[in-house]
Amino acid sequence: MPAPDDLRSNMVRGGTPAETDLTPREREICAQLAAPLRERGLIFVGIDVIDGFLTEINVTSPTGIRAIKNLGGPDVAAKIWDAIEQKRR
Repeated sequence: MPAPDDLRSNMVRGGTPAETDLTPREREICAQLAAPLRERGLIFVGIDVIDGFLTEINVTSPTGIRAIKNLGGPDVAAKIWDAIEQKRR
């Protein structure tokens, strides 16, 4: 959620994480991106979607891992490290 004095919801700009469900359009975007990203060996990617349009793919510094866990979601960091270790084997 954006800070009261800003339109942006970026956490680094004062935005606050909030639990939400993905829209059908967001699920469609994820489904279209999944295979090409996996083919490139990417295991942790963040995307930005604004008004139903993909605006950014973050492959070097996606954020939100702690927010997901703090909102009751899975420990994404542990899952990422498990995937990295599996690839190394």
